[in-house]
Amino acid sequence: MPKDIKVLVVDDSAVVRKVFTEQLSKQKGIAVVGTAPDPYVARDKIVALKPDVITLDIEMPRMDGITFLRKLMKHFPLPVIIVSSLSTKGSKIALEALSLGALEVISKPSAAYSVGDMSVQLAEKIRAVYGAKLKPVLTQKRKPMAAIKSKALAATTNKIIAIGASTGGTEALKKVLIRLPQNFPGIVVVQHMPAQFTTSFADRLDELCQMRVKEAQNGDTVTNGQVLIAPGNYHMLLKRSGARYYVEVKTGPLVHYQRPAVDILFKTVAKYAGANAIGIILTGMGKDGAKGMLEMKKAGAINIAQDEKSCVVYGMPKEAVDIGAVDHVQDIYNIPNKTISLLETMYTTL
Repeated sequence: MPKDIKVLVVDDSAVVRKVFTEQLSKQKGIAVVGTAPDPYVARDKIVALKPDVITLDIEMPRMDGITFLRKLMKHFPLPVIIVSSLSTKGSKIALEALSLGALEVISKPSAAYSVGDMSVQLAEKIRAVYGAKLKPVLTQKRKPMAAIKSKALAATTNKIIAIGASTGGTEALKKVLIRLPQNFPGIVVVQHMPAQFTTSFADRLDELCQMRVKEAQNGDTVTNGQVLIAPGNYHMLLKRSGARYYVEVKTGPLVHYQRPAVDILFKTVAKYAGANAIGIILTGMGKDGAKGMLEMKKAGAINIAQDEKSCVVYGMPKEAVDIGAVDHVQDIYNIPNKTISLLETMYTTL
């Protein structure tokens, strides 16, 4: 029998520790081996209990979660899921935590977010990060690469780039998008992330990238030089009216336990963009995006998957590769160059 995933819950709220312990104990294959009210107690319990995964509150007394995470990822990296409030401040701190090595973020239960829903999603995230490939933060540092320049891209006005990502995807997306030039074709992105957090995520990328990055709103036009990020808790679909591409943002059932779902986006890209699209699937657990990417390929799109070595979790890309939906497999740092090369080829063969 496979062993249970050992989880340590770190949160200053006794209520949250109790709820997480009770709810996660109901989930198959997950065992809460301990709780801690602050990072100092957590440090000792990590040594004693050797957990596989940690859930971490980021606003705590004695030592805040960010400081603790920075120390943990430097000296003893473990898969960490950030538990945050839905406040603007909370979402910004959560994004900082993701940049420091945390792998997932989840919202604390609130009036709008039932404990039952939370526990199911948290369990999925625990399974996703379990066994993820981690390195001490110091070994992850890499000299920033300049954005790529290409005069040919200015003419690719009818091209669409569709990207899907999940666990580890926030940093993978950053590595791709910061390399892309200002005149790059319009990009539509689904990153599995809770509501509220996608706004801060888009704002952060907008500060770093040459392209404009924004959280998508219903009816937004897909234009050159702009990246649209699907808002948390809403599906994003590509639509077309004449020569104009735009997005529809709407609610609907969870797909692969996700909203937004990559499959929803990719299937509409296949329908409305066809051979004018390039699909990119990045790190993440599960199957979301694989079938949609296959539909894109059948419609004439060219597809790229992140390779296993550079993925935090080689789930979604593997599923797409296994069903024959992928044309090119690339290291995360090679994906921007490969995408531009494909676009230039598409342009010269028009």
